[in-house]
Amino acid sequence: MSTSSRRRASLLALVPLVLFLALAALFYARLGAGDPAEVPSALIGKPVPDFRLDAVAGLTQDGASVPGLSSTDLAKGVSVVNVFASWCAPCRAEHPLLTKIAEDRRIRLYGLNYKDADDQALRFLNGLGNPYAAVGADRKGRVGIDWGVYGVPETFVVADGHIVAKLVGPLTPDRISTELRPAIDRALGAQAAP
Repeated sequence: MSTSSRRRASLLALVPLVLFLALAALFYARLGAGDPAEVPSALIGKPVPDFRLDAVAGLTQDGASVPGLSSTDLAKGVSVVNVFASWCAPCRAEHPLLTKIAEDRRIRLYGLNYKDADDQALRFLNGLGNPYAAVGADRKGRVGIDWGVYGVPETFVVADGHIVAKLVGPLTPDRISTELRPAIDRALGAQAAP
């Protein structure tokens, strides 16, 4: 084999390596781009999944049992659905903020207790307070899968049975003012429009 043939063969052998390195660089750049909390939801603008969840056993408020949660609860008006679990540290951190959100009488705040035991959820809500109008116990996480939940906490804004916003990760005062409140206001404004 001549010297030029060997050189050409060596260069051809490098082509797969160069292609691999180029693809690896592209994947690395795409993984680093953007905020992982800004995951778009395929459900935005679509009806909430059809579901019915039992109540958290033993959960009461003002002497009355707190009901479970179903898709029919979300059919009218503007609602905020917060996906939480007792074992979730960020859920604990955002909980006082949810108590403030529940004071907004223009909306209803609902809880979806994700992959949790009732006694743990009960201890969590009794200890921190229950801001939710209803709490559905998604013990096996099946409803969460239908909602596209892949971690807790997650918060959804629902208007007349349609998901209009999804916030992944814990709520903070900044996220409430820049993301959640504007989504709620848009949903309320859309309802008021003729």
